[in-house]
Amino acid sequence: MNTDTRCPCGTGNIYGDCCGKFHTAFARGQGSTAPTPEALMRSRFTAFAISDAAYLLATWHPTTRPASLELDESLRWYRLDILSSTGGPFDTAGTVEFAAYYRSVPGTPEDERVRGVQHEKSRFERVGGEWLYLDGETS
Repeated sequence: MNTDTRCPCGTGNIYGDCCGKFHTAFARGQGSTAPTPEALMRSRFTAFAISDAAYLLATWHPTTRPASLELDESLRWYRLDILSSTGGPFDTAGTVEFAAYYRSVPGTPEDERVRGVQHEKSRFERVGGEWLYLDGETS
């Protein structure tokens, strides 16, 4: 993703100054560096939007992380609404309630098109100084 493009996470900031800095730090072996559960959730949403499975797996708690992750390339994640969040830079646990919107990628045949929203309350835990996604309850 171009660092000068608006970040998919919905802050209005450009990718390079927003979630891109966390993705870049991870790629350099510096961990995710997200300071709060909300920042990590935004960076994870963006990872879904740009199909970065490695970042998603790396920011997943080791006790709940799947062995592998296949992203659905037929979906485009295009909007994130943060409904509530808890946990700050000095906490060890936090939550983020969000709504993530998706639709079929352009060019999908009309009879196969989908559109929807995933509503989730996610739990996060700080491990070794880094926030990690633990699990979530969807509704």
